[in-house]
Amino acid sequence: MTPPQVPGARLRHGRVSLTLSFFVQGAVFALLVTRIPAIQVRYGISGSLLPAFLAAVPVLAGVGSVGTEHLVKRVPPSTVLRCVQPVVCLALLAVGAVGSLAQVAVALAAFGLTVGALDASMNMLGVSLQRAYGRSIMLGFHAAYSLGGIVGASLAWAGAHWRLSLMVLYGPAVAVFVPLVLVIGRWFVGRDERDASDGDGGGRGAAAAPVAMRLLLPLCLVMAFVYIGDSTVSNWSAKYLQDVLGSSEQLATVPYNVYMVMTLLGRTVGDLGVRRFGPVQVVRTGTVVAAAGFVVVAAAPGAWVGMAGFTLLGLGLCVIVPQTFAAAGRYAEERHGPGASDPTIARLNIFNYVGFLIGSPLVGALGDAWSYRGAMLVPMAMVLVTLVYARSFGSSPARYGDDHERPRTADVGRGSNGL
Repeated sequence: MTPPQVPGARLRHGRVSLTLSFFVQGAVFALLVTRIPAIQVRYGISGSLLPAFLAAVPVLAGVGSVGTEHLVKRVPPSTVLRCVQPVVCLALLAVGAVGSLAQVAVALAAFGLTVGALDASMNMLGVSLQRAYGRSIMLGFHAAYSLGGIVGASLAWAGAHWRLSLMVLYGPAVAVFVPLVLVIGRWFVGRDERDASDGDGGGRGAAAAPVAMRLLLPLCLVMAFVYIGDSTVSNWSAKYLQDVLGSSEQLATVPYNVYMVMTLLGRTVGDLGVRRFGPVQVVRTGTVVAAAGFVVVAAAPGAWVGMAGFTLLGLGLCVIVPQTFAAAGRYAEERHGPGASDPTIARLNIFNYVGFLIGSPLVGALGDAWSYRGAMLVPMAMVLVTLVYARSFGSSPARYGDDHERPRTADVGRGSNGL
């Protein structure tokens, strides 16, 4: 077996810069979603109007991802990411700085549209670099996103604790993030930049059609179901611990933090697991662990056992989404060539937001009509569907594992986003 070549300096710089981009996005998104109550109070958004505001962001993000599918046929994903990430940061600042309900609606709409393009282009570049390296590195990018989420949530907690205004909270963060993303954007590396630097002709090749939706459907379902599970934790863990398991209000805030820490840990070591055992086995293991987490949560006699269940959920769910993007990118390239990978990933990314939109209302409706313990078993059943489609995550020429690692070649495939 020929071992993979050592990546060149340009690829290493591209990996570091994209890691920082994932980190910034995780922090920015956390700063927005964890301060929703403060945004509601700041602009006088009524309880009946708030769900519409919250739903509009993922809907518009889906629109942004659809637009990116067509845009990357004409310009590289690296260019898209360079342009939209500063706008996402500035949209966050606008959410805290504008003065009326109409203006904050425009700011949130801008955030939603650009974050869809951002999520799609980041994951395109992530899987592109993974293919260039010839080994699994995708989980590391999503680990940086999780770390950013923890940092952003911590900053939001500090802002709430010290009663800082949204402008005072968001202003310094954006003042750091915007220059950072402008600088790191210079080193993003996609397939076209790699080809040009290797002397392979440069320029964008002919655009290829994305994989047909009916062929991509298994991975789309997995993406949606995993995000249903993720949104169940983010939206219902505190209420479940307090109302069902009888915890204190303070203790009820702990499960989501534990969940985020476990996603960070799982993704940090996940690439090693993929290299050793291959993506199929890692996805199967993650699915079983996540399902066990839902069972523990549903059957928990008390708060501490419930938190153990949410811990398992974080460890299990965290490995699936990065591998879903990677699998879609590989499949697109195998069927239609490298040019098909980017629009395919944009198409898959839409189901990130589908799951986010469905998860919270679904669990809430089932909890009210039936029981919240029983409701926890529904996302469990959905996540278990991943076992049916697990074989879709591997292919014989690209199983990234130490025992079957392929040599790095000149092609650079690309495929998120997460949570």
